[in-house]
Amino acid sequence: MTTTAPASPAARLDDWTKSPRLLRRLALASVVVNVLIVVTGGAVRLTNSGLGCPTWPRCVGNSLVPHSQLGINGAIEFTNRTLTFVVGITLFATALVAWRQRNQLRLALIGLASIPAQAVIGGIVVLTDLNPWLVAAHFLLSAAIIAVTFVLWWRVGERTAAAVPAPVRLLTAGLGAATVLVLMAGTVVTGAGPHAGDVKNGAVKRIDLPIGGLAQLHADLVMVLIGLTLGVLAAAYALRVTPLRQAALALLAVEAAQGVIGYTQYFLHVPPLLVGLHMLGACLVWVAALWVLLSVRAPVSASQR
Repeated sequence: MTTTAPASPAARLDDWTKSPRLLRRLALASVVVNVLIVVTGGAVRLTNSGLGCPTWPRCVGNSLVPHSQLGINGAIEFTNRTLTFVVGITLFATALVAWRQRNQLRLALIGLASIPAQAVIGGIVVLTDLNPWLVAAHFLLSAAIIAVTFVLWWRVGERTAAAVPAPVRLLTAGLGAATVLVLMAGTVVTGAGPHAGDVKNGAVKRIDLPIGGLAQLHADLVMVLIGLTLGVLAAAYALRVTPLRQAALALLAVEAAQGVIGYTQYFLHVPPLLVGLHMLGACLVWVAALWVLLSVRAPVSASQR
């Protein structure tokens, strides 16, 4: 009777890194941690901790960690900086496994390379005393990273898109463009709003544009986005395209929740907790819009079959 020798740790590790399930889980984790760091970054601003660590890359003076004199604000800012390493490790592991499997390595590397770029922008934000335009760029780069990691997750999961006519694809593209404009307008509203991110005796500048007009523009763009979402949903029902219908319904639900939060925070004079929830909602709207975009494709022509 013969027995099979147990696999060595190296062989087990090799098999583990070649597991498609592992890559799918890491890709999903990459999306989650990038959404999480947007939320924690918002918490830094909303607790007036944006300059809790007043220098970069060190926290204060020659120290990488905050001193007790910096108080809770220093701890909050330092914690957010530390989370950057968690994001980096997650995306590094994703890229490593993608390389082992020769599966979507380019997207994984783009996601990984964006993390040091994001850290540098974050450092410049600190060194420029929370310049609101740079804070907006910091958020928009996070949105781009979320898009890359979401597409990565979609592709390694081998999800399929439904073939739809050109007008429907054009409608979904318009929806995607409207979502980008909503996010951009939202960052400008935030940059002109009351939560500067630090209580540095008024030294933190804000975007010098009328907040009322900016808020109205943002709301108008949201209305356009909701209208496009309803159009996509109607097309999905008319064509009986289940994947698109599910994605559009998810987007509409998130938009409704985000609208409730947005109007509530406006009438309550933008309390920090609701602003934080609104930032999370913005990420979820973006993810749902990406889901809509990835749910459709052009029909395969006879020559391509």
